[in-house]
Amino acid sequence: MVDSTSAGARSVQLEDLLLASEDLTDFLQQFVRSTARHLAGDADDLWCSITLLRGAAAATVVASHRRAAALDEVQYAFEGGPCLSAADRHRVVLLADTRTDRQWPAYSRAAAEHGVRSVLAVPFELEDRARAALNVYSGALRQFDARTTAAVEREVELASRALRLALRLARHRETQTDLAAAMASRTTIDMAIGLVMARQGCTQDDAVALLTAASNHRNVKLRDVAAELVAAANDGPTSTHFNPSVPPAPRPRPAPSPAGGSVV
Repeated sequence: MVDSTSAGARSVQLEDLLLASEDLTDFLQQFVRSTARHLAGDADDLWCSITLLRGAAAATVVASHRRAAALDEVQYAFEGGPCLSAADRHRVVLLADTRTDRQWPAYSRAAAEHGVRSVLAVPFELEDRARAALNVYSGALRQFDARTTAAVEREVELASRALRLALRLARHRETQTDLAAAMASRTTIDMAIGLVMARQGCTQDDAVALLTAASNHRNVKLRDVAAELVAAANDGPTSTHFNPSVPPAPRPRPAPSPAGGSVV
């Protein structure tokens, strides 16, 4: 279901939202929440998030629900999916059914296990080579028909205008702070993937799948499972550092190790 608010009225709502927000992060947080309500109507199984790309790094800036943030994390771990493709290639990406998708099968299986049946990602129109996309996750099969897709594109178009102004004023300061925090989490996940690959002698996709399965089974966020694994390996808390000007280092290749063992 899509709220019937007109484009003009919705534009005014977003302008008021920008004026009332304390900073860019606050505006984006309110935007994804209002967009989720606007698109879902009376439904409660639709969630939104915003992915920001800077160089080779991807991070979730804000999310309307923790489930959307968790799904973004899974997508980043697999290094492929609708929102990454939308932001990187600047195109609208529709994943109509996660159970039958063949473009990103590993990610789609993980998304289906999280209760998501369809995904829509729409890129923002930004400046200074900034790349970002609105991600909309739904628990309903084939949620995004032509009318709903058009409504999401309209939301992003309206928000892009406000974002361009906000980004000029803020000069990315708030976004960079959020990105640094998010990328510290990504570094931990990458380290955990490398540990699993080394211990199990498996591929990167297999390592991600094992960590995701542990996250689902324990109902714990993927980054927390990763932090526990890395902390156990280091016999103490992990310490990560993210330099936004340096792209992430390549993940280690799997090294032979005895079969068996437990990931977490």
